[in-house]
Amino acid sequence: MGEIKVGKYIVRDGLYYTESDEWVKVDDYTATIGITDYAQKKLRDIVGVDLPKRGQRVSSGEAVAVVESVKAAADIYSPVSGEIIEVNEDLISAPELINKDPYGRGWLFKVKMSNVDETKKLLSSGSYVNKIKGD
Repeated sequence: MGEIKVGKYIVRDGLYYTESDEWVKVDDYTATIGITDYAQKKLRDIVGVDLPKRGQRVSSGEAVAVVESVKAAADIYSPVSGEIIEVNEDLISAPELINKDPYGRGWLFKVKMSNVDETKKLLSSGSYVNKIKGD
């Protein structure tokens, strides 16, 4: 998986993105979701996270988590519909993992997608780069 550098921000190839700065990695029917390098750098030091519950049904565009930083609290939206099948419990004791490794150990939750076609509405890495440049 390659990287695209946009100023001080990193965008990963091979992921989907949202206008609200979540990234999505799709493996069959499972979507792994986190916030982008751009989002975590805008929020600065992340000090807390409120994750969804395993088994919770979510809809595309629904606010399902909150990330708290020294600067602000930000809602995290599910980019896809389905059921929460896993949350990153490491973040409860170490929310700074989102700052240290936003595309890796800082992932937030996984959704078993009910409609894979929803990924067609998400941004490609190239489109997300253009979004960042426009902000």
